[in-house]
Amino acid sequence: MRGLGSGLAGLCALVLVAAASGATRTDPGVDATSVKIGGTVPLSGVAAAYASVGRGADAYFKYWNDTHGGVNGRKIDYTYLDDAYDPSKTVEQTRRLVQQEGVFAVVNSLGTEHSLAVRPFLNQAKVPQLFVATGATTFGRDYKQYPWSIGFLPSYTAEGVIYGKYVRANLKSAKIAVLYQDDDYGKELTNGLKKGLGSLASRVVSTKGYDPTASDVNSQIASLKASKANTLMIFATPKYAIQSYIQASKLGWKPKIFVNQVASASNIMKISAASSGTLANGSISIAFVKDPSNPALAKDPTVKLYRQIMKKYAPEGDPNDVYHMYAMAVAYTFVDALKHAGNPPTRDGIMRAVSHLNETNPFLLKGIRVTTTPTDHFPVKQAQLQTWRNGNWHLLGKPVAARG
Repeated sequence: MRGLGSGLAGLCALVLVAAASGATRTDPGVDATSVKIGGTVPLSGVAAAYASVGRGADAYFKYWNDTHGGVNGRKIDYTYLDDAYDPSKTVEQTRRLVQQEGVFAVVNSLGTEHSLAVRPFLNQAKVPQLFVATGATTFGRDYKQYPWSIGFLPSYTAEGVIYGKYVRANLKSAKIAVLYQDDDYGKELTNGLKKGLGSLASRVVSTKGYDPTASDVNSQIASLKASKANTLMIFATPKYAIQSYIQASKLGWKPKIFVNQVASASNIMKISAASSGTLANGSISIAFVKDPSNPALAKDPTVKLYRQIMKKYAPEGDPNDVYHMYAMAVAYTFVDALKHAGNPPTRDGIMRAVSHLNETNPFLLKGIRVTTTPTDHFPVKQAQLQTWRNGNWHLLGKPVAARG
């Protein structure tokens, strides 16, 4: 009897251990009540204007948790850390998120060089790197080599192509100068521009790069003016885009200006316009998310919801900052993907979900959808040209192809 009792006790212990391990067999960052995710955003430094990319996503996740209880009963616990737009700090902070915070996925991190710096580490660790805030084509193109990474916004190559095609169709006598951030981001836009120009690529008469940590771009703008160009492409982040308008105005240079979408938020453009007289009028850029400051969208239901979310969950943020809207678009798509990642969600499940997206994202412009397949990892493949006039952006035509 004693032997039988011991055997039963041992069997019961095994059952309890098995049950316990089954109950806790979840991927890192997932428990019965929450899913922990994180990302890096410049909250300080030369690109601190992008702090809204973290703040907007955080506001949306809090709204979703409060109104829907999270996803499948698990609230989304989102942490965004400051990397000051320094890739070395991005590496440090991302390792902290993975190794100390134990996140389920890295989501919505910002910057090209920054996302590239952590991509090998995250893929080796099989940690999803989702919807990085960069248009670097590699994040859509190189999914076989980096199966745990995916971008979101239109590719920089495609954006450059759009500008090049516009010049070919509308500015026959253009002589083009290009200010670009001297890294993969700026170079990709410049190469895309030349691709879009096609046989007119020789119209690019001068290009000047700047270091991402430079104090200003005054000398570059002066040099570009000296090339006698009549068209200026500003492929720069907000601080340097504003400086470009100001310096061109000071020098009496009045080129036709194209400004890349990462520096074209209305609140940024209003600073540029206020500091450069009439120079900003007629500027060209692209858009793919709704602009909350556009009077034409004042009655749009999503813009109304956006403003309600901002007021309650991010009252310190500027509700007219389109980067908050962009961040909510990303957060919306993440929530959609998480719904299809399993219950409990798994890292494998979320990667399957993000490669099978097919949604109408209400934060995006009408006609632009979010779609992916196992062989197409470019979630947003369209954009719409817009022109700056009288203090607001005005959309031109219909959405055009913007795939890398």
